[in-house]
Amino acid sequence: MWVTDRSPADNKDKNDAAKRKIKLEPPSNGSNFRFFQVAPEDLSRSVEEIEKETAVGFASIDAAHCRPDTTKDPRMHKTKTVDYIILLEGEVTLLLDEEEVDLKPFDVVVQRGTNHAWINKGTTTALLAAILIDAEPL
Repeated sequence: MWVTDRSPADNKDKNDAAKRKIKLEPPSNGSNFRFFQVAPEDLSRSVEEIEKETAVGFASIDAAHCRPDTTKDPRMHKTKTVDYIILLEGEVTLLLDEEEVDLKPFDVVVQRGTNHAWINKGTTTALLAAILIDAEPL
């Protein structure tokens, strides 16, 4: 939805930062703001199908490198960012290497470069807002 190239951002820049190719990670020293949805989990799909779909999805946003360990779940990924994530609608589970955290609307997660995935065990699509800020990797 919006990207800054550096911090502090240049408010005099006349370019429409929303008219860029969508990427998962922000530019170096920059930030991304976006909304994303997590559809309810389809239990009829195989792990192989989920892996293939996830690999294509991450490649499409220049993020194939953000999937270093998908042993626990093919949707696991991590970025070199600090993320502020707000669940706006629905319910999701934040899957981490060591635990799972169930989230309800208006819960906030501060994600600090850890491996994770978003899983929707409910029946309606979840809507989340995300601000990703470039950071030193773990």
